[in-house]
Amino acid sequence: MQHKVLTSAPHHRPLLAGRDDQGRGLFVVVLCAAWCHTCTEFRDGIASIAGAHPDATFVWLDIEDDCAICGDIEVENFPTVVAFRGDQVLHYGITVPSPAVTARLVDELATREGGLADVPDAVRALRNALLQPAQGEQ
Repeated sequence: MQHKVLTSAPHHRPLLAGRDDQGRGLFVVVLCAAWCHTCTEFRDGIASIAGAHPDATFVWLDIEDDCAICGDIEVENFPTVVAFRGDQVLHYGITVPSPAVTARLVDELATREGGLADVPDAVRALRNALLQPAQGEQ
């Protein structure tokens, strides 16, 4: 199966749930908005980065369409990236919308051991919210 960037769409939710690898792999969430021109241009770059990291999971979330999943996460600018290993948040912040810069970030995160200590609860809950079946699929 070709690795791709997943979304919260109902047909992707079982794929997301299947990516629960007991915390071994990198789980990268890109927070964006459909109206954001920068995000639209950046999406192909994220797909390219995902292709270079087949053991990682990449998720594209629209903070408005996916507000039930994003909860109270504060997004100051786009794109904002959240990266997890298991329940541990490795990164939460705005990234330069450059595939090269973001690829270097993901490469570094793939080897990072320690998580962030001071992260909002809504950010910590994001990965688990994505791994839950969509409503009506239980």
